[in-house]
Parts: sequence; C-alpha cells; structure tokens
Amino acid sequence: MSYLEYNVKTVPTGARKILYLNWPLILLVTAVAAIGVVMLYSVAGGRFDRWSEPQLQRFALGLVAMFIVAMIPIWFWRNVAVLAYGVSLLLLLAVEFVGVTGMGAQRWIDLGFMRLQPSEVTKITLVMILAAYYDWLDPKKVSHPFFVLIPLILILIPTALVVIQPDLGTSILLVVGGGIVMFCAGVSWWYFGTVIAGGVGAIFAVFSSRGTPWQLLKDYQYRRIDTFLDPSQDPLGAGYHITQSKIALGSGGFSGRGFMQGTQSRLNFLPEKHTDFIFTTLAEEFGFIGAFSLLSLYGLIIFFCVASAMTMKDRFSSLLVYGIAAAFFLYFAVNMSMVMGLAPVVGVPLPLVSYGGSAMLVLMIAFGLVQSAHVHRPRGR
Repeated sequence: MSYLEYNVKTVPTGARKILYLNWPLILLVTAVAAIGVVMLYSVAGGRFDRWSEPQLQRFALGLVAMFIVAMIPIWFWRNVAVLAYGVSLLLLLAVEFVGVTGMGAQRWIDLGFMRLQPSEVTKITLVMILAAYYDWLDPKKVSHPFFVLIPLILILIPTALVVIQPDLGTSILLVVGGGIVMFCAGVSWWYFGTVIAGGVGAIFAVFSSRGTPWQLLKDYQYRRIDTFLDPSQDPLGAGYHITQSKIALGSGGFSGRGFMQGTQSRLNFLPEKHTDFIFTTLAEEFGFIGAFSLLSLYGLIIFFCVASAMTMKDRFSSLLVYGIAAAFFLYFAVNMSMVMGLAPVVGVPLPLVSYGGSAMLVLMIAFGLVQSAHVHRPRGR
C-alpha cells in the first residue's frame, strides 16, 4: 500500500469522499463553463450583467448541487430512479396545463426565480430508470421481446409528451439516448436494425404526409427540413439562421477575428447568438483553434466519464454513467452539426456554454450522479 493510499484510507469518510471525486472531470466541466461565460460576455457587447453574470450564478448553484449529489451513495439514486422518472412525467404533463409559451412552443414552467424546462430533466431521469431496470433484470433476458418492450414504453411515453410541446430536437435526443442505454445493456443488434428500418419508413411517411390532412409535422418543422437540404431557397427567411451561421464559421478562419471582434454577432446578423448559435460566435472570434479546443474539452469529458464507467462493479452505476456520457455527447454533437449545416436546426443548446438555467442545472446534477458512482464504487484494500 502506497503512502497516498494509506492516508486516503485513514481519513474520515466525508473527507475520503472528497478525495475520491473525479477531479479532472470537475476541472474540465469548469473550464467549459468558463468559456461559456466569456462568450456570453462577448455576445452581450461587453456587458457582464446581461448574460454572463446569471450564467455564472447558475453554474455556481449547479456546482453546489453536483457536490451534494456526489456525496450521496449511488444506491440511493438507484432506489429513487422510479420516483424521479414519475416526477419528470408529471412535470411534462403540467407543461400542457400551466406551461409558459416562448418562441412558438410551450415547454417551460415558471417557478418565479427561474423557468424550468421539464424535458431537460427527463433526459437524465430516463437514463436513471433504464439503468435501474437493467440492473434489476437478469442479463440473460435483456433481448427477450417482452423485456425489450418495457424500456421502449419507458422511452416513448416522455418522447410523446415532448413531441406535442412541440420540441423535435429533445424528443430525438430522448429516443437516441434511451437506445444507447439499451445497446450498452446488451440488447440484440436485431432490434436496432428493426428500429433503423422503421426510422427510414417513418422518414418516408413524414415526407409523404406533407400537405395532407394527416400531416405528421408542423409547417415550421418542414421548413427547417427544407432549409437544411437547401438554405439558399430562402436566405432571408427560413434559411437565414443557417446562412448567417455558415458565414460566421467561415469568416473565423484558422485563428479567428479576435475576442469581441466577430462581425456577425456584434452587428446582430447572427440570430440566437447567446443560446443555440453561440458556437458560431466562438468559431468566428477564435477560429478553428478555438472551436477545436472546445471540442477537445468535450471529448475529454466523455473520456473521463467512460473511463470511470469501465471501473464500475455494479450494472446500475456503469449504465448510468454510460447513459449520461451519451446524453452529453448528443447535446454538443447535435448542436455543432446543426450550426454547421450538417443537421436540421432543432433548437438544441451547446452544453455548459449556451445561456440557460434548466440545461445548466440539470447537466451539473447529471455530473453529480457520475461523481456519486465514481466516489462510491468498490475499491480494493
């Protein structure tokens, strides 16, 4: 036993938990959040109080929440997974009755001090319930049709509630994130092949239904698809967002125009510059170097999460961490693809960087769950 191991094992339990925290992960998350605060300062034209200050306060609150969640044993979170999932469904239902409407969608609940977006909470509670389900289920039964149907229902119920808000981006993330947890649990490839085939059929049905009485998507969602396929069709209308985004991305070059020197954001050509399209501001001001640096930080966060999951001895902890890592990956992958024109604009924020309360707080709690699994995993003497 090394000197460090000896001292770690002889300190009080509370202090030992702090030492066992995944500190590289905490530093990486803090670094990304710091980039977000700096970029919000830039897009606000040098005003710290407009977006940067509230974002910093939310991160500080989220950091406290992360430490609290991390100190609670992982078995507690397994036991409350069903309750957490049920509460998130109730919140999604509440949106239909008391939800606040913004930007043409009813997605938020006004709590007075902040607007809560229940669909953000559902991304994590869905991972929790699926991890708890597969922890309970005999590994030999994971591919049995009946036991595959149960997690599908668990995924489709919140997805349906999110679709009617409408929020196509989050609903896609719920389905894909849930599918990744099922894949990690060992569900047969045949089921995923069937789902992919069904997805192709669904895409065909979506396009076929356009303009009919049984149209499957809203008109604005079809316009987003048209814009994705050919933004030049309406460069001043539906294609304006992605056109300006590509201009900002291209004008940054290799090293960027310089901090607070981006013309697209400073002259307000870039829409939603503090939320969904903040990555384009980063790329314009800091160029390829800045964009690649942020992507590298994201990649390292995923790496430390996966590396931690590989050390887990219990099924719930490993699936929980894999699921949260997948959800985080989908967050930034979809956002970056969206602003680069590689995916339709579906309104997914850039994690820890875009301005927003619900997404920030939920992500920090999710990282708290990762830390709880890391801290409380069995260790050899």
